Amino acid sequence: MADKLIIVESPSKANTIKKFLGNNVKVVASMGHVRDLPKSKLGIDVEHDFEPQYINIRGKAKLINSLKKDAKSAKTVYLATDPDREGEAIAWHLAYLLGIPEDEVCRVTFNEITKETVKESIKHPRKIDKNLTDAQQARRVLDRIVGYKISPILWKKVKRGLSAGRVQSVAVKLIVDRENEITAFIPEEYWNIYAELSKNNEKFIAKFYGKDGKKLELHKKEEVDEIIKNIENGKYIVRDVKKGEKKRTPAPPFTTSTMQQEASRKLGFPIRKTMQVAQGLYEGVKVPDKGTVGLITYMRTDSTRISEEARAAAKVQITQKYGEKYYENRYYKTKSGAQDAHEGIRPTYIDLEPESIKDSLTPDQYKLYRLIYNRFIASQMAQAIYDTISANIDVNTYNFKANGQTLKFKGFMSVYVEDKDIKTNEDEETKVPELQIGEEVKKEKLNPKQSFTEPPPRYTEASLVKALEEKGIGRPSTYATIISTIIDRRYIQKEQKQLVPTELGKVVNKLLVENFKEIINVEFTADIENQFDEIAEGKEPWKQVIREFYTPFEQEVEKVDKELEHVKLEEEVTDIPCEKCGRMMVVKYGRYGKFLACPGYPECKNVKPYVEKIDVPCPVCGGEVHVRKTKRGKNYYICENNPKSCNYISWNKPKPGEKWEPEKEAKKTTKRKTRKKRKVINNHRK
Repeated sequence: MADKLIIVESPSKANTIKKFLGNNVKVVASMGHVRDLPKSKLGIDVEHDFEPQYINIRGKAKLINSLKKDAKSAKTVYLATDPDREGEAIAWHLAYLLGIPEDEVCRVTFNEITKETVKESIKHPRKIDKNLTDAQQARRVLDRIVGYKISPILWKKVKRGLSAGRVQSVAVKLIVDRENEITAFIPEEYWNIYAELSKNNEKFIAKFYGKDGKKLELHKKEEVDEIIKNIENGKYIVRDVKKGEKKRTPAPPFTTSTMQQEASRKLGFPIRKTMQVAQGLYEGVKVPDKGTVGLITYMRTDSTRISEEARAAAKVQITQKYGEKYYENRYYKTKSGAQDAHEGIRPTYIDLEPESIKDSLTPDQYKLYRLIYNRFIASQMAQAIYDTISANIDVNTYNFKANGQTLKFKGFMSVYVEDKDIKTNEDEETKVPELQIGEEVKKEKLNPKQSFTEPPPRYTEASLVKALEEKGIGRPSTYATIISTIIDRRYIQKEQKQLVPTELGKVVNKLLVENFKEIINVEFTADIENQFDEIAEGKEPWKQVIREFYTPFEQEVEKVDKELEHVKLEEEVTDIPCEKCGRMMVVKYGRYGKFLACPGYPECKNVKPYVEKIDVPCPVCGGEVHVRKTKRGKNYYICENNPKSCNYISWNKPKPGEKWEPEKEAKKTTKRKTRKKRKVINNHRK
C-alpha cells in the first residue's frame, strides 16, 4: 500500500517521476483525458443552462477502475497532470471520478521535471483551479456547439463527413484569402541600377538613389537607358561619408509559437512533430550522471520570463566558456495578453550541453534540444556589434548610395542567430573602402537590373503560426492541432512546405464565409479567445459567455439552413460525356480530392477519376503529364503514356526543358524508404 498516489498524464512522465521518489509513492498515468463529451450527440443540455453531459471515454473503463483502486488504497492522492488549462481540466475530471472533493488540496504542477522541482512541488499542493477548468470547458462547449450545428449544413450542400471547426475554419480562411491574393496579383516592373566602383583596386557596389537628392523610382527600361546615357562618361564624386555602429540584440527565449516557427525554418519539422519531440524532452530522458530527467521546461507557454536560478546558471556558463564581455543580464518583456504562468522554454540543466548528451538522445531530440539550448544561452549574451559606413556618391546630377558593414564583435551570434520567414541580408558583411569627401572613385561597370514585384508568399506552417498568434487566433497549445486538423481533413495540402488550399477547402470556405461571416472571421475568433482568458482569470462566468453566443448563433444557423434548402451549389461542368447516358460529367469532391460524376444521379451512378494536367510536356516523350495523389495526399507526376510507351513518373513537377534523371530519383526514393525502415528498427529496439 502506497502512502501517496501521484497521477500524471503519460507513462514516460510517470517513469521519470518514479525515479525521484521513495518506495512509498506510486506514480501512474491517466493516458490523457478520462472523460469527454459524447461523440454521438451534442452532449450539451441547452435547456438546462448548457450543462455538459460528460461520459467516461470508451475503452478507458479498465484504466479508470485501476485508478479508483489505487486511489482507495493510498493515504494521499496528488493530481499532477500538465500545468495548463487542459491539464487542469483532466485533473478536475479525475477528481470527479475518484470522489475527491473540489476544495481538496490535491493539485501539483511541475514546470520542469527535475528531482529538485518535483520534490519541492509535492510539498506545496493546491486546490484545483476552477477558473482554469471553466475556461477549458467554455472552449470545449463552444467548439462543440459550432461544429455540431454547422457541420450538417456542409453534409447537405457539399459532402457527408465534412466538419467545420470554429478556429480551424478561420485558419483555412487565412490560407484561401492568401491564395486569392496571389491569384489576383498583377506584377509590376521596376528597375535598379548598380554601379561597380573601385578605389585603389578595392571594389564595392553603389545603388542608384535618385536625382538632385530626390529619390527616383524606375519602372521602364527607357528611363534606365536615359540615366545610363547621361552618366556614361561622368565622374563619380564622393559627396559625404558617414561612419557608425549598428547593434543587434538576441532573440528572447522560446515561447511555444517561436519554437514551432524556428523548428520549422531551421530543422524542417512540422508543427506536430516539434510538439511531440518537445514533450519527450520535457517528460524525461535518461542521461549520464543524472539518470532520467526532464531536459526542458514546460513547452506550452507564451511567456519569455526566466527564473533567477536559470539566469544565474547561464551567467556562469557564458562567462566560463566565452568570457565576461559576452554576458549581459537580459530581461524580456512578455507581450500583452500572454499567460505568464510558466517560464519561457529553456534547458533545465545548463551544464548539460547538447554535444555532451548527444548519444542519449534520438537525432530529432538532439536537434530540438540544441535549438532550445542555444537560443536560451544566446538570449543572455551581449549584443553583436557592426561597424557601418554609408556614402553618397554623385555623378553629374544623379545620386548613388553605397552601404557597408563589418562585424566587429560577434556577441550572441557566436551561439545562435534567429531565422526569418523572409530572408534579408541583415547579417551579411559588405565592404566599402575608406572614402574621403570630394574624392573621385573609378567606375568599373554599370549593371541595370530588371525586376518585378512579387505576390505575397503562401503560408508555411511557421508563418501561419506567426499569423495566428499575431491575430489572437487560438493559443500556444492549439496551433499544432489546428494545422494538423485542416491538413487531415484535406482542406489544405502541403506543397514543398507551402500550405495550399484544396478545391474542397475552397468550396467549404466559400460556403462558410458567405453564410457565417459573423463567426468565421478573425475578429470574432480573437474576441472569443480573450473571453476565455477572462474566464481563466475569474473575471467572467463561463456559462455567461456561452449564453451570449448561443441565441444569435442558433438563429443564424436556422436562417442559413432555410435559405440553403433549395440552393444547389454550382458544379463545375466538364466537356467529358458520361459514357453511360451522355450527360456532361461534373466535378465532385471526395476524400482524396476531385472526381468526375454523372449529374444524372441517382438514375446514373457513373463516376470516374478526375485527371489534372499540367502545362509542361513530358520530358521523355512530349506527352501530357498528369498529376496524381498518393493516399496520404502527396502529389506525383506521371506521363499519360505510362506504362504503355513511356516510363516517366516523378515526385517533382517537371520544368520546361528539364532532363529527367530516373537514377537520381530512384536513389532519393530508396533513401526515403531506408530512413523509414531504420526508424522502425530503432523504435523496436527501444
